[in-house]
Amino acid sequence: MATLPSAAGNEILPVRALPADLVEDLQRVQKAAQRITSILDLDQLIDSVVNEVTHSFGCLEASVFLHDEERGEMVMAGVRGCTVHGKGHRLKIGCEGMVGYVAANGQMRYAPDVRKDQYYIGCEASTLSEVAIPLRVGEHLVGVFTASHHEVDAFPRQQLRILQALCDHIAVAVHNARRFQSERAERAAMDREAQEARAMQQALLPKSSPYIPGFVVSGLSVPARAVGGDWYDFIPFPDGRWGLVLADVSGKGTAAALLMSATRGVLRSLAEACCTPGEVLTRLNQLLVDDFPAGKFVTMVYAVLDPATHTVIFANAGHLRPLFIDGQGEHFLDTERGLPLGLGCGDYSETQVSLSEGSKLIFYSDGITEAVNANEEEYGLCRLAEHARKPEASAVSIVDDVRSFANGSGVRDDASVVFVGVGR
Repeated sequence: MATLPSAAGNEILPVRALPADLVEDLQRVQKAAQRITSILDLDQLIDSVVNEVTHSFGCLEASVFLHDEERGEMVMAGVRGCTVHGKGHRLKIGCEGMVGYVAANGQMRYAPDVRKDQYYIGCEASTLSEVAIPLRVGEHLVGVFTASHHEVDAFPRQQLRILQALCDHIAVAVHNARRFQSERAERAAMDREAQEARAMQQALLPKSSPYIPGFVVSGLSVPARAVGGDWYDFIPFPDGRWGLVLADVSGKGTAAALLMSATRGVLRSLAEACCTPGEVLTRLNQLLVDDFPAGKFVTMVYAVLDPATHTVIFANAGHLRPLFIDGQGEHFLDTERGLPLGLGCGDYSETQVSLSEGSKLIFYSDGITEAVNANEEEYGLCRLAEHARKPEASAVSIVDDVRSFANGSGVRDDASVVFVGVGR
């Protein structure tokens, strides 16, 4: 027999060795707890619990009931050894069975002889003893665990304590698995909603590039997430002119996409009134100032291309300066006045560009110029101009070049381009 010194340090006290069967029970519980707490799939977890207990403790039956808070009931989520009730069986809390009783008062109930227990509800004919143990995490009721045996008083006090200790692990594991299950379901629902939103947003973008003899016009918008706040548009006018739009709503994701959709609808209705670009943006801003949430705004370039005169007139609401390339080189075009839409009242000046053979006009969002590579270098205006000078340049080729540049880092912001080229 092992010995330990007493508190006084003189007297030698004996230490009783634990019974071999108790040591085996503790080892089984420890192993079972390790296996149980590593499972995040709720159904798999509960099946593992009932199988572990019936196997390790020689039980006739084991079950796990989970708490249905909305209905005030306990629902059988897993069972082993029962031929009467299956998954989905319900018991009213405080009203039905040992499970309902334990769920109501939060204390373990042991019936050494079920024939004498007032709360026991008959199940297997051979059941003679049963224990019901609450599964709690703090003050939160997770469920109730039950184990039954074919012998009278089959659960010694030490074994009940072991089962209670195991139930502490079971409660935490079930709580974590339910949270994981709930969060996974929420993520799946959000993913579905995001994909639906993406499909709707893509439907708002032009289905094809406009056919304008003598011109090559293209556009592309790639959101950083499922949906984004960038968009572009081609608006045909009855007289043969075309409205060209590229815009960027502040922020990202669904909120930006909602503001984008609303702004697009208002812009199209104003553009179809055939006002000049400056007038369109002025009127659009007046409407958005009152409706936009605080801190939200839109930057936008709105232009009207007149193929007959080879001119483009544009107004700029705080957006990046358009890139113009002609025989004299590269120019980033300024405008005198133009606050982002939705920030405050103001008007918008206009700039006219004459398009000669071989010239190019590019509108782009900051997702293009601010894309970074693995060394945190920005794509920038110089790379944009260098690529745009190439004879084969287009909206698609610019976005592809940005993606190639940012390979490994990814495009962190919505990236959009509208490209206008004049044939030779």
